[in-house]
Amino acid sequence: MPAQPLAEVFGFPAENLSEEAQRYRRLRLCPFNNKVPNCTKDKAQDPLGVCSVHDSSGLAITCPVRFRQDWLIAEDAAEFFFPTGTRWTSLTEVRLTDATGQSAGNIDVVLVAYDEAGQITDFGALEVQAVYISGNVRRPFEAYMRDPTEFLSHLPSARDAPRADYLSSSRKRLAPQLIYKGGILHEWCKRSAVALHTAFFNTLPPLPEVPAEEAEMAWFLYDVQDDGAQHRLRRARTVYTAFDDALLAITRSTAGPMPDFVQKLQGKLDEKLNSAPIAPTIAGELEL
Repeated sequence: MPAQPLAEVFGFPAENLSEEAQRYRRLRLCPFNNKVPNCTKDKAQDPLGVCSVHDSSGLAITCPVRFRQDWLIAEDAAEFFFPTGTRWTSLTEVRLTDATGQSAGNIDVVLVAYDEAGQITDFGALEVQAVYISGNVRRPFEAYMRDPTEFLSHLPSARDAPRADYLSSSRKRLAPQLIYKGGILHEWCKRSAVALHTAFFNTLPPLPEVPAEEAEMAWFLYDVQDDGAQHRLRRARTVYTAFDDALLAITRSTAGPMPDFVQKLQGKLDEKLNSAPIAPTIAGELEL
């Protein structure tokens, strides 16, 4: 277990106590192209400025805005969506609706290609997936903000350490996004991409890969590289897939042995039959 769980706080490594890093923490600033200068994670008035945490698998990115550093994700997605030389720009938090007008959610980043007259000629959707945390991350964050030096000098209890919850992140967030938003885009024959960090992707089932020119989806895998004063986001790998194959792989569970489940059922049945009834049965009442 790491000496402390907080990897980056308000955009800087927790161990960075420089004047610049302290200014960002004092003013609650976000250096990663948030919609406003300040961090707005969790609560706008009292933001949870943790960008990433230390985890057993390495550094886990817990804030989707963290992926916007230098807009590398937009550049990578544009390379997948459009031919070289295309004019493009990015639009964030775009509402997507289904055929009935009901919201399917917001697309994190829509990249649009446009011509000399400013008319849209093509577009693609980029979803950014950070990881959920199990445990309480606000408690160590607040302790750190009160006194970073004191916090860094003490080993926290393993019981209180926040951990990356990859299973919940994929089942409760990533899979529904692919089903609802991704399904609409696929029906429109538009490409989509997902940005996530490598450790998260490694927890997913194996995805059948296809050549880049045949891909309907691109999975951009990023790592955070230790660069001294401020870590840098870098693309480690790109995985190209068909949409339906990727969706099936992520949403379908792999069946375990059925006899194990039957044995569990048998144990519960035996327990029920051998226990005294909680209330008199109708037959028992009739006998009385």
